[in-house]
Amino acid sequence: MPEQPGPDPTRGPVGTEPAGSEPESESTRARRARHPILAFGAWILPALLAVVVIVPLRSAVADWNDVPSGSMWPTILEGDRIFVDKLAYGLRVPFTTTWLRRWEEPARGDIITFASPKDGARLVKRVIALPGDRIAMHDNRLTLNGHPLDYENVDEAGARPVPDGRRLRMLVATEQLQDAWHDVAFTPGLVGIDSFEEILVPDDHYFFLGDNRDQSFDSRFLGTVAREKIYGRVTHVALSVDPARSYRPRFERWFTALR
Repeated sequence: MPEQPGPDPTRGPVGTEPAGSEPESESTRARRARHPILAFGAWILPALLAVVVIVPLRSAVADWNDVPSGSMWPTILEGDRIFVDKLAYGLRVPFTTTWLRRWEEPARGDIITFASPKDGARLVKRVIALPGDRIAMHDNRLTLNGHPLDYENVDEAGARPVPDGRRLRMLVATEQLQDAWHDVAFTPGLVGIDSFEEILVPDDHYFFLGDNRDQSFDSRFLGTVAREKIYGRVTHVALSVDPARSYRPRFERWFTALR
């Protein structure tokens, strides 16, 4: 019989690695799967997709902002995270002030976020007067187009800190603007602009005030704000924490509507 060829010493059984090499272990394969470059590639694409989708949406559709100050107290509290509807007045090209389409104008009483005409900082205030309106204030009481606004239910609201470290007595009243009532606060004894003569709001501009009238940096200091500076309308408190109590959640304010 012809001699059968012997086994090739350089090869192992069918389906195995060449002789002299160890089979790749499970741990080796796991380490290779965890290689930094491979791991980076596994998460970078989903992360980029999330950024590409979320960032333009926050710019042009909806956003949420933290509130670090009390200029809108008692309507908005320090530690609130507010929801901003950026489609309330129209649709913009993301990251610009260019309107694709405008379908509604800000109304008196709307709570708005906008870019400060002084330094571009994002502010949240209430629309008090519209283009063409005449607005005046005397002893913290507003007159709009020659008609004094109504104020009711002036109540003591305890003491709150002011920027210089003092704690001063606060008063809260309800103010009627258009057909709606909203709360406003006053701080007796705090020096501020509580009176000004009648001014005419220019075309395509709006006059804003904070609800915390004696502790708000608003149109009394900044002047009127151009329409293009408005980001959107604030409709709800999304979340809220209390900075004075180690940022403990204020669940009773979560998902509450603002007026």
